[in-house]
Formats: sequence, structure tokens, C-alpha cells
Amino acid sequence: MGLKVCKFGGTSLASAEQIRRVCDILLDDPERRIVALSAPGKRDKSDTKVTDLLINCAKDYLQNGSAKNAVARVVERYQSIADELGLDKEVAKSVADGLEIRLAASTDDAERFTDGLKALGEEHCARLVARYLRSQGVEAHYVDPKDAGMILSDEAGNARVLPVAYERLSKLASRTGILCFPGFYGYTPNGALVTFPRGGTDITGAVLAAAVKADLYENFTDVDSVFSAHPEIVDKPEPISALTYSEMRELSYCGFGVFHDEALEPVYRAGIPVRIANTNNPSAKGTQLVSSRKINKHRPVVGVASSTGFTSLNVSKYLMNREKGFGRRLLSIIEEAGLSYEHMPSSIDSVSLILRSKELMPEIRQMIEKRIRKELAPDTYDVFDDLALVMVVGEGMRHTVGLASRATTALADAKINIEMMNQGASEISTMFGIKDSQVKKAVRALYSEFFKD
Repeated sequence: MGLKVCKFGGTSLASAEQIRRVCDILLDDPERRIVALSAPGKRDKSDTKVTDLLINCAKDYLQNGSAKNAVARVVERYQSIADELGLDKEVAKSVADGLEIRLAASTDDAERFTDGLKALGEEHCARLVARYLRSQGVEAHYVDPKDAGMILSDEAGNARVLPVAYERLSKLASRTGILCFPGFYGYTPNGALVTFPRGGTDITGAVLAAAVKADLYENFTDVDSVFSAHPEIVDKPEPISALTYSEMRELSYCGFGVFHDEALEPVYRAGIPVRIANTNNPSAKGTQLVSSRKINKHRPVVGVASSTGFTSLNVSKYLMNREKGFGRRLLSIIEEAGLSYEHMPSSIDSVSLILRSKELMPEIRQMIEKRIRKELAPDTYDVFDDLALVMVVGEGMRHTVGLASRATTALADAKINIEMMNQGASEISTMFGIKDSQVKKAVRALYSEFFKD
């Protein structure tokens, strides 16, 4: 018998009804033996995710030394689900006890303290699903990430899996029953709890799939497939039946929220196929992620994605190309400010660094500008905010003549000025920098050019 690892996101676990549906999916295929679970998400648009409730709990406690109201909301949320599932009051007690223990932890490091509370969302959801399965006569076990060996780097809120974790987690393959594994967090080699970035249950699921050498990793979400553009921007965009890992990585980076962009690395390196499916319509074909796919020469572009919230640092200097070490010194300034850049388009006498705006706090901006002007002596140094990135992606692009011309013409016809353009060496994506205010119009223009006959 094969082995499948599944992941269910927050919307798939938001209510008792959804959890029953998740369990039906697990029981429908005996190969689905390991499942990574998120914290309960929103039941409707006005609802609050459990993770956000826990973050509010941490904020209240850090600011006021008390979080009674926030704690009560979290406990009530789990108990309401448990009541509808016919489980006993032990669920509420377990959640309340867990919160009490985490709130009693040291607050000297606010990020680490918050990590401890955030992780309770996934922990208690995994415990609850395992408890419900057992109440239905199914062998199911909650798996503690610490005991199982989910070893992560010591970076609160932004941890990465360490190589040693894969060997330890591989032992899960030999265990019996359905294994309910909480997503989003793990432990440092020294035993401290740390979390992945938001959406990190995608990463947990992919790590587990790679560790146990799964035959398939199924990522269940709330849509039937990945679409060629965001449905809230483009009306009824085309579904995508198959994507390569590289295409999905590019699309996820630039705003496709179906799959966390860091989650692809483990399954990509292990060569494990991925199926993105809908919890509410599990029989739908979904989208397959594969190493390679057949290219439709008439459709070189597979998707159009966009993301906002970027800033461009533009440095120009005559004969920059003759000045040895200029690029290295520029990047050193960025690195020593604790930042990483997203893109670096350049010309013979100028270079631009694209960074996330939220990371450029005023004091960091001032320090970077002061060092660049002093150490690099540029002719000009400019900063442009409110930048959005729009990207066209597709493996077929590398074989297509005139694609960039089609894209720039479509943007020009829509009266959109291109602030920046960049194409990677792989040639499977072309990125345009534009003003935030024009991003939706740009996506629609590019979608119309490449997808509407």
C-alpha cells in the first residue's frame, strides 16, 4: 500500500461540519495516513481566525498583563466545535490549560512568547481531530512535533526546517493509524518552540511528505484548482490542470495564496508529486504539481500574478561597471541592515534593489541612505514606494518569440506605465514593476492578452 500525506488549511477546519468532511476524506482512502493540520480558520467573512485570536491574546498579555477576554474567545471556539462533534468538555479544559501554561512563560522575548501562543491553534486542532476520529472507532494518534523530530532553525516567527529533521521524521512512515500532526511549528535543537511564517502548515505538510518519501502530497484548500489569475481580479479565470514546481513557485511568490511559496522546496527536491484539491469538492481533479509537463505552444503563459507592497532603491553612478566591488558593497549594506532583497534589475550605470516596504522602517531607510551616499558616492540615489509587481509565468515562455512585446503592448494599451522590467535566466517568468494603484488593471490587461482568444 502506498503512502499519502495530506494537509488541510484553516477554512477546511473552521467548523465541526468541515472537520467531519476532512475526516471523511481521510477515511475514504486508506493510503492517507499522515495529515498536517492548520488552526481553525474563518467560518464566514466576519469571523476571526483562531491564529489571529491567539496573536491578540499575546498582544493583550504583553501590553496589559492579562488576556482574559481573548483566552475566553479561544476556549469557546474550540469547545463549540467539540460540542457539535459530540466530544466531552475535556477539549475546553485542555485548551484552557495550554493557554495558562504558555501565558506563564517568560515575556522577555516578545516574539518567542507570541510563537508559543500562536502554535496552540494547530496543536489543539490536531488533538481535536485525532480525538474525533477515535470517537468514531478509528485508530488515530496526535503526534507531538517535538517527539517526532520537527527540528527548526532558531528564528522566532520565521523558522526553517533543519536537515536533521528529515531523518527523524522518516520514522513516522512505520507507525500505524492516522497520524494527526500539527502544522506551522516545531522546535529548535535546544528545545525552544518556534513557528514558520504565516501559512506554514503548507511547509509542515511538504516536509512530512519528503521525510516519509510519500507517493503523493495532497494539499487541500477551499478551491477546486489553481486558477490562471486571481478570481477576485479576473472574472472566471481558467483553471490550471498541471503546473511545474517552478511555475508554482513563481506564482506563489507573486500573490497566488493557494500554496505557501516556501513549501515547494521539500517536495521539489524529493521529486514528490503534489495535488492541490478542494476539501468541499474532493472528487474534482484539482491541480497537479509535477517536475515537467507537456507545453501547449498556443498557451505559453500559464498564469498572471501580482503582489503589492514593494519599494525600489535606485542607485546610479557613471562608470559603475568599472568600479570593482560596487555591487558587493551595496549588497553588504542591505545585508548588514538585516534585510534581503527581492530583485536586482540593473543597467551599465545603475542598479535597483526591490525590497518589501514593510521591512524598511524609517530608521533603517535613513541608515541605508547615509551609508550608500558615504560609502558608494552615487551620482543619484532615489527611493520609490507604492510599487507593485505583476508577473506572467509559464514554461512555454522560453520557447516563444515576441512574448515580451505582447506583454508591454498590452500594458501600454491599458495606459499603464512600466516602472521596471525584469526577466530571470530561466525565462519562465517576466516581471513588471508598476504603481500599486494600477495593479488590477494590469492583471486584467495581461490576462486578456494571453488567455482570451
